[in-house]
Amino acid sequence: MAKTTNIYVRLEPGLKEQAEAVLGQLGIPVSNAVNIFLKQVVMQRGIPFDVKLPATKPKAVSSLTETELDAELEKGFEDLAQGNIKAAEKAFSDIRKDYGI
Repeated sequence: MAKTTNIYVRLEPGLKEQAEAVLGQLGIPVSNAVNIFLKQVVMQRGIPFDVKLPATKPKAVSSLTETELDAELEKGFEDLAQGNIKAAEKAFSDIRKDYGI
């Protein structure tokens, strides 16, 4: 039998319970999941998934103050003046993709 070592981790109780429930449905003990994760860290030479802030949802125009709306419109005019434009179809396609709508 291979030698093992212990890792002690502080977790939020709810997070631990939720993870155990999901892993239980997959038939994977938490210790095996941690082992899989750490093997992937070694193989990938880093965290094996993207670590980034979630995308922010666009704000409704009605929620902007007059100053914020003016600033956003000014950014749009600057882009237009600099030729930073794209077809409406492409813009809406990008919005749907970026925000999952």
